[in-house]
Amino acid sequence: MYKVKIQNRCSCFVKSGMAKVFEYETQTEAQEEAGKMIQKMNSNFCHKHEFFSSEQFGNYTIHMKTRT
Repeated sequence: MYKVKIQNRCSCFVKSGMAKVFEYETQTEAQEEAGKMIQKMNSNFCHKHEFFSSEQFGNYTIHMKTRT
């Protein structure tokens, strides 16, 4: 199993009702879903934060940073 985890949760994320951890059968599927989640979060959330991912051992972690 490969995971996509959300490291930092802003209030927009909490309000969205999304889960903190998602599990996938393949690394490719996890990578694709992490990309979709980041795109959704960057376009639909309040725009105070920017979301990006990092990969380690086939698992993806979505991070956030304050937009400048």
